[in-house]
This record gives sequence, structure tokens and C-alpha cells, in this order.
Amino acid sequence: MSEPLPPLPVRDPAGHKGTFGTVCVIGGHAAHPTTMLGSVVLASLGALRAGAALCIAAAPEPLVPSILAANPSATGLPLAVDGEGHLVPHAVAAAIDEHARRADVFVIGPGLGTGFPEEQVTVRLLSQDDGRPVVVDADALNCLAATPRFDLDLRAPIVLTPHPGEYARLAKALSIDADPIDPVARPHAAERLAQRLGCVVVLKGHGTVVSDGHRTWTCAHGNDALAVGGSGDVLSGVVAGLLAQFGPKLGLYDCARLAVEAHAIAGERWAARAGGTAGMLAAELAAEIPGALGTLRTLARP
Repeated sequence: MSEPLPPLPVRDPAGHKGTFGTVCVIGGHAAHPTTMLGSVVLASLGALRAGAALCIAAAPEPLVPSILAANPSATGLPLAVDGEGHLVPHAVAAAIDEHARRADVFVIGPGLGTGFPEEQVTVRLLSQDDGRPVVVDADALNCLAATPRFDLDLRAPIVLTPHPGEYARLAKALSIDADPIDPVARPHAAERLAQRLGCVVVLKGHGTVVSDGHRTWTCAHGNDALAVGGSGDVLSGVVAGLLAQFGPKLGLYDCARLAVEAHAIAGERWAARAGGTAGMLAAELAAEIPGALGTLRTLARP
């Protein structure tokens, strides 16, 4: 049986912006033919709704004004692109090193797109060994799967958040034979990947599984309201937001579990309010996160 969740720590009532941490979300895609910016907006909303004090939205320069228009509570960090809209890896690395130094936690991948520049940016971030956690989501997972022997470059504390398709691509690249779909096999699949990479794995889906390779927990909450585009982006932001506040106290595994639980409860709260499970928007899910987290401050759930 899964071990109980710890209660979410109480926030310092005398806290300030420096108390509750800063999250930097790296994502967005400006190159033809697909523009993607909503994922960065939703991940940044997830981080702020989870209680992070500040969020930096690091995205291709042409997208930053629209991202900030959608979420003016974030701070924009324009990332250099070439004439076709693709990231310029060395310039991106320099911008993050110079302007995101105050970030306590990174999220990389929402709407990032795939290709050689994105692979370089992803691997470079994950090779840093300064102790700052990185939540790896969406296209950053696909970038890893496309990078030969990427496992040799991982030095940061990492939380991977794959859905079954992303898991399958990573597993194939690492020669892991495991089923991320069968409910009985999913805990073992998450464990295998966590053990192989020395990270925390959040295997999303009905009954999301969290494993650090030694401990494994399955979420018993949630509903089909969560089956909507952007739901996973909100989750990656919530994971990062909790890490920014409580990572040193709780660790990656428990912050990830609490984020998954809050995300699932938020879907239930929305459905109860709406009178059904169809039609939730991901931004509405993010708006339910503070109330869901409130329940975890007073009650540890199995």
C-alpha cells in the first residue's frame, strides 16, 4: 500500500516574495508552421497558483508579449531566435545564466517544440549541477528521447512528467521494457525509469504514479475533467511551485506527490462546481489549485 502523503507545510504568515521562491518556465515555439505559447502561460499559472512568489516565462522573443498579455503576473525573459524562429542555443544559455539566476526551480518543455536547438537547450539545462531542481515536461521529454545517451549528461535534481506516449519514447531510447498503460504494470514502469535515471518520475494518466525508484505512490483522486489540453502544463507548474517553496524541507518525491494530489483534487472541485466533468479549461483548473492545496495543509491523504 502506498505510504500516506505528508501534510503540506503551513506558509509563513510574515513571508514575502523572497520567501516563497521563483520558478522559471522555459518553453514556447515560434518557428513555422506551428506557434505554441499557451503551454508556457498555463505552466506559469500553475506555479503561481501553487504559491510560488514569482514566475519567469522564458520563451522565444516574438512570443513574450502575448504570453505576458495572457498572464501579466509573470515576468518575461525573451530568448533569441534565428531568422526562421528557431532558438539560438548559445544565446539562450547565456540569457538563462544571466537573467534567471534568481530562479529556484526550472520547468522546461511546455510548447517547446522538437529539433536540434531544443535538444541542445534541454540537455544543457539538465547537465547543470548547481542543485536547482528541473521539472521536465512535454517536448523536453521528446528532446531527451531523441538525444543519444542523454542519460550520461543528467546532473540536476530532476522530476520527469511523461504521459504514456512520452514514457514509451524514453523507454525505447533507454531499452526499458515496461508498460506505461496497464494499471497493474504502471507502478513498475515508473520505478524502472526512475531507477535508470536517478530521478523522480510522474507517470501521468488515470491513477498517476509517482516514483523515485525506491518508493512508489499512486494517486486515487481525479476524474476525466483532467483530460483536456493544458492540464499537464498546469501540473508541471504546480510541481515546480511546491518545489520552490518546500523542496528543501519535503524533497522532490513528496513535492511531486502533493502536486499530483492537488491537481487531481482541483479537477474534482471544478466538476463539483460545474455539475459535470466535461468542458473544463486548463486555466480554470489552475484557478482551483489554491483551494485544493488548502485541503492538503490540514489532512494527509493515503
